Amino acid sequence: MKIAMVSEHASPLAALGGADAGGQNVHVAELSAALTRLGHDVTVYTRRDDKRAPAQVQTPAGYRVRHVPAGPPRVLPKDELLPHMGEFGSRLRDDWVDAPPDLAHAHFWMSGLATALAAGEHGIPTVQTFHALGVVKRRYQGKADTSPADRIRLERMIGRQAGRIVATCSEEVLELAHQGVPRHRMSIVPCGVDLSRFDVDGPAAPRTAARRLVAVGRLVPRKGFDLAIAALPLVQNTELVIAGGPDSDAFEADPEVQRLRRLAERLGVADRVHLVGQVARDDMPALLRSADAVVCTPWYEPFGIVPLEAMACSVPVVATAVGGLTDTVVDGVTGRLVPPRSPKKLATCLRELLAEPAEVEAFGAAGQERVHARYSWDRVAEETLRAYQAVLPTGELSHVGGR
Repeated sequence: MKIAMVSEHASPLAALGGADAGGQNVHVAELSAALTRLGHDVTVYTRRDDKRAPAQVQTPAGYRVRHVPAGPPRVLPKDELLPHMGEFGSRLRDDWVDAPPDLAHAHFWMSGLATALAAGEHGIPTVQTFHALGVVKRRYQGKADTSPADRIRLERMIGRQAGRIVATCSEEVLELAHQGVPRHRMSIVPCGVDLSRFDVDGPAAPRTAARRLVAVGRLVPRKGFDLAIAALPLVQNTELVIAGGPDSDAFEADPEVQRLRRLAERLGVADRVHLVGQVARDDMPALLRSADAVVCTPWYEPFGIVPLEAMACSVPVVATAVGGLTDTVVDGVTGRLVPPRSPKKLATCLRELLAEPAEVEAFGAAGQERVHARYSWDRVAEETLRAYQAVLPTGELSHVGGR
């Protein structure tokens, strides 16, 4: 089957850790690779944000990445991309005149707009994955939300018009149902983890304290790294490594880096908080293996791939009980769930866990077993194909391009 993945701001080729480069980039890359392994022909369409970028890149995993001219060929914050989605959709529509895909899978709401414009004219079935919902973002960020004013209205429209919604967690299904999206047109398919990269075997990064906590993600306030820092004064003999952020040239001047460092200094834990910037994907397993626990403390989280990567490395996860984290982390089995924005409760949980090495080991083993049973990208790809089947002509999936 010929599949078009549309991901307007999150290129699978982007370096991870920047303000707009994180889990969605990984999801699109890994899902595309897994579908290619299953015998399907996959092209990812993403906005051209560098004038030097070639029109198309053939990836080692077998899928293609096509850079679509839409707006200026430079990096723009994703919240500024809406005015360029008409052009993005028109380019897709023109590209699909002679060789339309069998199905278009849009990632993020703005990709949904562009995909609807392009696919509707050609009668191409569409599938939508939001990765995050504007109504949830507005609820938690309030006036700090920089999303376009029409986001919630447009997401509701996209949700009602798409042939199928692939939600990444059960909470997302509830949110979409409240917006009028029929439940029978939704499937829950989680994100996955690369089990060939993230596993228990291999080196661990060196550490400088008796115990180590690791937090990974884009350095944006909603990720809640400040909560982990605020808990640290109550967790002695423990260092906190925070990985993520802009590239090295912009790292020191980044407002969130400066804010987190000021907080660590004010709380007297600057010597135990290490902001290490972007970590290469090849080096991430070693960093995770070096941790006694991985801490994920966002205000809200549509899914979260880092907990899966930690669990695959047999490391327990302490996470806030929000969004997709409540699906991924089984409280008392693979880690602990704590209330959001409660550093004292987080600190209490961490102290209790770190004082019980046997529990750390048991949680790690259970987490590794869970990801192998549920979250491989090959399984995620198979579940995604079942969702595709719901919008394809009867029987098409079984004999179009797949093995």
